[in-house]
Amino acid sequence: MNIEKLIRPELVTMKSYTPIEPTEVLSQQAELPSDKVIKLDGNENPYGCSPTVYQALATYPHYHNYPDPEQRELRKALEEYTGLGRQHIVCGMGSDELIDLILRLFLKPGDEVINCPPTFGMYLFSTDVCGGWVVDVPRSEDFALNMTGIKKALTRRTKVIFVASPNNPTGNSTPEREIMELVDTGKIIVVDEAYFEFSNVTVANLVPSYPNLIVLRTFSKWAGLAGLRIGYGFFPIEIADYLMKIKQPYNTNAAAQVAVLASLADVEYLRLNVMKMVMERQRLFGKLKELNWLRPYPSQANFILCSLPKGEAKEIWQQLRKKGIFVRYFDTPGLKDCLRISVGRPEDTDALVKALKEVKHD
Repeated sequence: MNIEKLIRPELVTMKSYTPIEPTEVLSQQAELPSDKVIKLDGNENPYGCSPTVYQALATYPHYHNYPDPEQRELRKALEEYTGLGRQHIVCGMGSDELIDLILRLFLKPGDEVINCPPTFGMYLFSTDVCGGWVVDVPRSEDFALNMTGIKKALTRRTKVIFVASPNNPTGNSTPEREIMELVDTGKIIVVDEAYFEFSNVTVANLVPSYPNLIVLRTFSKWAGLAGLRIGYGFFPIEIADYLMKIKQPYNTNAAAQVAVLASLADVEYLRLNVMKMVMERQRLFGKLKELNWLRPYPSQANFILCSLPKGEAKEIWQQLRKKGIFVRYFDTPGLKDCLRISVGRPEDTDALVKALKEVKHD
């Protein structure tokens, strides 16, 4: 039996998303103990989650029950944290799930989604999975949106425009005026603010005023909950109601809900860690800039993108891996010979810079 004949043909040929590997796998690849691995490839929080999260997870008594499908306590706590009404908030298994749900809600086969590469790969991936057609409008050389190009690309089949701000992997934010220009097109505008806590640049407060503006956030980066997969979004009420209707009933698991509530009860601790990372981002940028053979780009997120001379990025990426230092390597349109380096602890920065000098010297 040829199962492939039964599979949607576009899924047979689509490219899979390239994920990062967990620490235990990287330690095996580098043949080093886990505590010797310097993991700067996933934009994760090197300080981990709040200590109160561990206690809350250890003492929660209801893991044998299904979690609240209406996310009541979660949405209430997020209303208090963000200042936006809970009727606008929907939580998901990371913002990745919310991206998928938005596309499921709006796309018919062949409908178009405007993507602005280089950017987060899940927009392309989820559009393919949902049967949509990706229309790429590449960013400019300084990674700003090509507003003229986006408007020219609009057709009657265009349903959604994705804008990551700060953009991953380039680190730059999109001005509010440009986002409002996109909102005026009448298409669904999704602003992915996964790195908001590092930039403090947001359009979330505008969501209640526009029927087609969506803003996504996550607890993976600033709160150190990447492994528990928990994100949320601000939606116009009508869209929020539809998403609550079509989502899996128990999509945010009990452990994730407990961890978020504990995190939001310890926000000051988490904000202190964010401040440490912002300060370290500045220091890392300065150290990288001293290396005259690579070019770091200014960032408002918790990572820095660097471009290297032609052909050197892959070699340096491989040499760093041998030393147990893992960064993200890109060789795609708009990101030829680039490395993205997550902000770690000061000792991680020092080890990275030392290794870069050794690799280049060799």
